[in-house]
Amino acid sequence: MLKPSSASLYFALFIGVLALSTSAIFVKLSSAPAPMVAFYRMLFSTMLILPWLSLQKTSRSEFKALHIKQIGIMVLSGVLLAVHFILWFESLRYTSVASSTVLVTLQPVFTFVGSYFLFQERLRGLAIMGGVLALIGSFIIGMGDFRIGGEALFGDILALLGAAVIAIYFLIGKSVRQVTSLPTYSFIVYGSSSVFLAVYCGVLGYPFQGHSQQDWLLFAGLALIPTLFGQTVMNGLIRWMSPSTISMSILGEPVGTCILAYFLLGERLTIEQLIGSFVILLGIFFYSLFSRTPAPTKPKIAKNVHSS
Repeated sequence: MLKPSSASLYFALFIGVLALSTSAIFVKLSSAPAPMVAFYRMLFSTMLILPWLSLQKTSRSEFKALHIKQIGIMVLSGVLLAVHFILWFESLRYTSVASSTVLVTLQPVFTFVGSYFLFQERLRGLAIMGGVLALIGSFIIGMGDFRIGGEALFGDILALLGAAVIAIYFLIGKSVRQVTSLPTYSFIVYGSSSVFLAVYCGVLGYPFQGHSQQDWLLFAGLALIPTLFGQTVMNGLIRWMSPSTISMSILGEPVGTCILAYFLLGERLTIEQLIGSFVILLGIFFYSLFSRTPAPTKPKIAKNVHSS
């Protein structure tokens, strides 16, 4: 398959970030337990992907030819995605939409570290300084919430852990997507994620039924907008773009989320959140300005599978 033009890639990236910006709003509006919200998001997403996989002959053939190692890697990605959602959605119960979204999109810092070891990406001194600035920004946000209450700080920590997990998810996806089509990859990842979340919810005793009509609509909205048009778009782009580029683009998510939270939830930005967000974005700017993108490293995962 020919590589799409740069304009097409960045337009798709913009659409993906815009769609992802709605995620925190859907979660915040739901009254269901966070793990249950994550479960139905991934279950409905899997159902949406299934017709796409079924109608593509090449994807069906590819799916049947997968090796156990390839499936295992994609299942691991699905589990990581589930853990990310659990951490992030829970964080929204304790802290503000602004703080949670800014911190969970701090994933570039973790992606940079992973890219160094996995893809031999070397960072310049000023790029490293940018990463340090981004971390300082997260601490500024945390200090602001600490004065609001201990629960807010706990929510910030959960969001930061969610950022680390999703960074690992994208790093794995970079290798797998080089040789696996998007429908196959998305179906296995979303399906395994929903199975993991179902077990998790069952162990904790969360009810699978009895949710309000609004919650069911929110579950469907999460699957359609931030997952199908957001997460799935990112899964498609990771084949052509570096994990660092994908991660840095997602830093635009807090901007859209904060605007939506202002109009839909009546939330206000605190001074600490504004300063911390500015420092984080300044750090990422330094990284993007002074880092070098290496040539793609040949993937070592999921060989001998034709991609589409």
